[in-house]
Amino acid sequence: MNTDKLYAESLASEYAPKDTSKVVALKKLDRKAKLPAVVFAYAFGIVGALVTGLGMCLSMQVIGTPTRATMVAGIIIGLLGLLAMSVNHPIYKRMLEKGKQKYAFEIMELAKKISES
Repeated sequence: MNTDKLYAESLASEYAPKDTSKVVALKKLDRKAKLPAVVFAYAFGIVGALVTGLGMCLSMQVIGTPTRATMVAGIIIGLLGLLAMSVNHPIYKRMLEKGKQKYAFEIMELAKKISES
């Protein structure tokens, strides 16, 4: 196998002008349907993890004054963070389904045109 030839072809295809074919448009529509759900899931998951960490720090008295009220507040805040992380996946799935429903017609029409040609 000639690795130099494979490398040259892959490099040439990287610099070749990209055409806006129907497949590229289909990929863009698919990405457009899924992106809001993915961005929300990551952001909400990160915020939930940070809230859980804050609750843990308060309950273990790493930050704040070492009182019983701080510990109780930390436990409550930590549980809220865990709740946020636990509902993240169902919310993601629901948002993903709505995004797919929103662009389903356009994606199906474009996929039909691609399969016919």
